[in-house]
Amino acid sequence: MAFIRKIAVAAILVTAAAAAGFAYWAGKPITTGDEAIAFTVLPGSGVASASQQIAAAGVPVNPTMLSMLARLTQKASRIKAGTYELKPDTTPRGLLDQMVRGEFAQESLTIIEGWTFRQMRAAVAANQGLKHDTVQMSDDELMAKVSSEFKSPEGLFFPDTYLFAKGASDLQIYKQAHTMLLTKLNAAWEKRAPNLPYTSPYQALIMASIVEKETGKESERPMIAAVFVNRLKKGMMLQTDPTVIYGIGYKFDGNIRKKDLETDTPYNTYTRTGLPPTPIALPGVRSLAAALGPADSDALYFVSRGDGTSQFSGNLTDHNRAVNKYQR
Repeated sequence: MAFIRKIAVAAILVTAAAAAGFAYWAGKPITTGDEAIAFTVLPGSGVASASQQIAAAGVPVNPTMLSMLARLTQKASRIKAGTYELKPDTTPRGLLDQMVRGEFAQESLTIIEGWTFRQMRAAVAANQGLKHDTVQMSDDELMAKVSSEFKSPEGLFFPDTYLFAKGASDLQIYKQAHTMLLTKLNAAWEKRAPNLPYTSPYQALIMASIVEKETGKESERPMIAAVFVNRLKKGMMLQTDPTVIYGIGYKFDGNIRKKDLETDTPYNTYTRTGLPPTPIALPGVRSLAAALGPADSDALYFVSRGDGTSQFSGNLTDHNRAVNKYQR
């Protein structure tokens, strides 16, 4: 009996030691290095397979013990497939929690104010963190996936930095940026100044895109918008070079010439009155605010001073004087 008791006690001590060792392992950092380690858990993977995938990706963790920990903590069936990053000082227990919460490795993509949709598409296509589901689609096909309301994609995506899980579909970026644009546009429309010459938020978006391309100086945007709003109200042509350049498209070589101003296109605001048919760029929130809240001014003209600022005039005589002073 004494011998049996000794064996039982020894077994208990061994079990306790093993449990203590396992608990210590579960709470000890997997790695203390400075760099994160990326790994992917494939869809449909069981906990044993997921643990093997993690170890095979270079994470220095025992897959059998990780699988056992997942089962003991009842997290085995809650692990989410996706791409993750093991950050320094993460413990096996923390790693499991990360996968249960679905804290995927994040990538980012920045869309710049004033870009055309063509430039946005190029940036999305070049991002290596995305899954490129739309790269073979035409603009029309892509827009059909994003919106049933709009046909032309120009101007309908908000310039911002977007975070996404590594391997996410690029369509997610387009949908997110489009939704954000509509949110910002509708919010600005609700706060619009009275008596503006727009019949819809879309027309305000067109104006915002023109303001975006006319100046990079934030403080001047309300005045730039005021000039174009005043010209619309008077039935004057907008006569803005950025719309002409947009109408030239791929053929534009960096120089705008007199013949370009005289060649009619739907976007030539020197040959046609009113707004162009679509936006000409992706406007930011400051240009949206300016288009829907222009400065209180009777200015009808402006000319660059050559230092990044503009001289505004309310009549052609003053404008010609400013042109002679700053441009000739």
